[in-house]
Amino acid sequence: MSVVRIPPVLRPVVDGARELPASGGTVGAVLDDLFTSQPALAAQLRPDGSLSSFVNVYVNGDDIRHREGFDTPVGTTDVVILLPAMAGGAHDDRHPGRLMPLTTDVPPWAASSAHGYYESVDSDHTHT
Repeated sequence: MSVVRIPPVLRPVVDGARELPASGGTVGAVLDDLFTSQPALAAQLRPDGSLSSFVNVYVNGDDIRHREGFDTPVGTTDVVILLPAMAGGAHDDRHPGRLMPLTTDVPPWAASSAHGYYESVDSDHTHT
């Protein structure tokens, strides 16, 4: 079973959980399983039946838009990350699928890749 990491902004709808188990062989299947077990999260992220465009999805830190989209394979040890889009970043051509800050007003944890974001959130409890 894979793990889906839940960002702080969405944790209130999943009883504060940081991670939730979900099964499936692809990102789409994992999300379907997750949303079946978490209807409040589904209502937030796919109110019309498809995932909202403001939600970025990563597998092990890699943006699925640069892989196979919702058909991206997911193994039992993989981590799927849901990350609502945040303003204040630009694409970093050196690292496709990752963001870099546009200004110093954007905290590094908010404009980094999903992996870096969760490292910061998990180690700096002021953001949880």
